Amino acid sequence: MLLNLSNHPSSNWTETQLAAAGGESQVIDLPFPTVSPDGDETYIEQLANDYYNKINAMSNIEAVHIMGEMNFTYALVSKLKAHNIRCLASTTKRETVEENGVKISKFNFVRFREY
Repeated sequence: MLLNLSNHPSSNWTETQLAAAGGESQVIDLPFPTVSPDGDETYIEQLANDYYNKINAMSNIEAVHIMGEMNFTYALVSKLKAHNIRCLASTTKRETVEENGVKISKFNFVRFREY
């Protein structure tokens, strides 16, 4: 089972991304927390501990797809990997088009990559 810890629910993923994750029934979503920009290192550490405990309490988690605020991501990935839990990032190709002077970027999933 893949735990999706991001601001991008798996219900919005492409068929390609779902297939790479093992199929729709193989993904559980856990919304990425709102990380206060005012929080210090102790705040980040506590938030990472809280999420580690949530994840650790879940059963059948084979890997965690984690994408979001970098300090929290680093702290949580460090904890998960120290306990032999695979952590994945998603990679994308950005396509930019300009319409009426406005640049629009579209991100297309390519693959998962281990942290």
